[in-house]
Amino acid sequence: MLDRLSSSQEDLECEELEEDSQASGCTRISECTDRQIVKVTGTLRTVTLRPRAGVPALEAELFDGTAPLDVVWLGRRSIVGIEPGRKLIASGRISMSHGRRVLFNPKYELRPLGKE
Repeated sequence: MLDRLSSSQEDLECEELEEDSQASGCTRISECTDRQIVKVTGTLRTVTLRPRAGVPALEAELFDGTAPLDVVWLGRRSIVGIEPGRKLIASGRISMSHGRRVLFNPKYELRPLGKE
């Protein structure tokens, strides 16, 4: 109890996200390796529209309390429900780009708003 009182809000959120990841049977992002097929969960920190090679691409940063993961939907300008602060489960094949983990065009499941 004393640890929870002396921890920062960010530490508490990270701990909660890690517990969600374990409870849903997902892999921790920090444990994901290049070309591995994974199922991860976390909270979207940022969502931006960033064209790649002239094609629209919606990019989001997913964070599970251990590490960030860039999630990219190629050919999309927006997706209903994909917004900062939203929790989701994503699955697909991880790749590494410029030292960061990236998941292109994942299967995803938005978590109900009542659980946030």
